[in-house]
Amino acid sequence: MVRPRDAGLYCRLRVFLGLLSSMGDVDFMREALQLAGMAEAAGEVPVGALVVREGVIIGRGYNAPISKSDPSAHAEMQAIREAAQHIGNYRLTECELFVTLEPCSMCAGAIMHARIARVVYGAADYKTGACGSVLNLFAESRLNHHAEVTGGVLAEECGKVLSDFFAMRRKQQKAGIRNPESGLRAAGMDYED
Repeated sequence: MVRPRDAGLYCRLRVFLGLLSSMGDVDFMREALQLAGMAEAAGEVPVGALVVREGVIIGRGYNAPISKSDPSAHAEMQAIREAAQHIGNYRLTECELFVTLEPCSMCAGAIMHARIARVVYGAADYKTGACGSVLNLFAESRLNHHAEVTGGVLAEECGKVLSDFFAMRRKQQKAGIRNPESGLRAAGMDYED
């Protein structure tokens, strides 16, 4: 219990801890960007994600739907699976998920089922984003779990990674270049950013 004379100190401490957690958000997003680079190197859309519990990374993932022939192999899903295996429980309460791109509705559903407490994303996704850009599943009062959502952490960097990737893909499409990592003919794919 906070005594009245300690209230000012308590408030200053909360502000200080808040600043530390913001610095942590940036650090964790930089780690997610590294994972996005791994996806890009594998010929996948560059999205990276990680799950953090008590300041420790317990799950990492990057996009792999093409290489795994699995439409659910989004970065968030990979990170959630690894984190659940790590702690031996499908409930990831007290965990945070950091992802370079706003989660889609599939990933938002998995986040809710896992009971992740907080979602931090980089770039907004104005085509499929389910944290406020297209729809906001976490604000839907009829659903029983509501994660705290923080968007825009390193948004410019995260967005640039994606924009550069799709610019390269459009250039490959135009040239009819084959993508050796995925075995797909770039000219026959409908890549959109």
